[in-house]
Amino acid sequence: MNGEACLVLEDGSVYQGECFGAPGTAFGEVVFNTSMTGYQEILTDPSYAGQIVVATYPLIGNYGVNAQDVESRRVQVAGYVVRQQTAHPSHYDSTGTIHEYLAAQGVTGISGVDTRALTRRLRSQGVMMGCLTSEMRAEEALDRLRHVQRYVDVDYVASVSTEVSYVWQGNDGSTGPFSRWRVVVTDCGLKYNILRNLKARGCAVTVVPARTTAQEVLALEPDGVVLSPGPGDPALLGYAVRMVEGLVGRVPIMGICLGHQLLARAFGARTYKLKFGHRGGNHPVKDLVTGRVYITAQNHGFAVDAQTLPPGLEVSHVNLNDGTVEGIFHKELPILGIQFHSEASPGPWDNEYLFDRFLSKVKEVARS
Repeated sequence: MNGEACLVLEDGSVYQGECFGAPGTAFGEVVFNTSMTGYQEILTDPSYAGQIVVATYPLIGNYGVNAQDVESRRVQVAGYVVRQQTAHPSHYDSTGTIHEYLAAQGVTGISGVDTRALTRRLRSQGVMMGCLTSEMRAEEALDRLRHVQRYVDVDYVASVSTEVSYVWQGNDGSTGPFSRWRVVVTDCGLKYNILRNLKARGCAVTVVPARTTAQEVLALEPDGVVLSPGPGDPALLGYAVRMVEGLVGRVPIMGICLGHQLLARAFGARTYKLKFGHRGGNHPVKDLVTGRVYITAQNHGFAVDAQTLPPGLEVSHVNLNDGTVEGIFHKELPILGIQFHSEASPGPWDNEYLFDRFLSKVKEVARS
């Protein structure tokens, strides 16, 4: 679309291709996502801030883009890497191509890349920093890459969180059922479908910035608090951990993905970086409470260290691929956290039941 481009990894490997979207240069941590559909939801997921995303599915853009399949106010990825992008999408909801969508928002993409070989490298070597460019030669890009700030050293939550609190009215025109429960959602990089799920269950939802204090949250008199997903290393988010510490024992809490990690750290547990993370719509997770296995949507590069969980916090879910912690709950307090995405978008809807589990705790506290 826009001439030649290349993706250069910090280990010196180079992947040539054709630029699509907006011409330019992007730096970021290079990660891969295995979902077969849902590329627009992935592109607009704030948890991908600071990352160049590789789509393992070989054909992207075949059903176009539309105004409904968005999970935030803009495209959030630093860059996009695909094997093939479709210039002629086919879907009755489509309003444009993936090329036009990225170009309109100033995001650079590259097509024609052997994404299978690239993913194998990331799986064997681990995720690494990369430069996607249509402006520089590979040698120059590699030299620039050596001097950019590393992904783990940046607080990306600060760039994706809302600056002001707001009441969620929906982006689809729906009104939802009568609102009975007041739920505050902390925006560390939330997806709209979290808000849609809460609203559909009779919640009046207020979204607050990531730097909101516990006192400010409690002043809203919530029946429950949801800690949202988001990008980056939770170890950098001391302000968010302090907010969670101030909420513990005062109100029911549900943490999702990054929110789950913040919850664990508020109790003194540690988190660590995974070799290449979990990103896709087909990760098997066992619910230890019921014994059922669910296929989950995931997007995270960090995990909770089970060996550091304090007394009172127990593991509720485990990943059946690598045994990592996928959920926690408190034995006495109305608190639960999940590492995967119960709101899906993209991915299976199997795990929406966890919103019901959270609201059951809200109702129990309200009755007591």
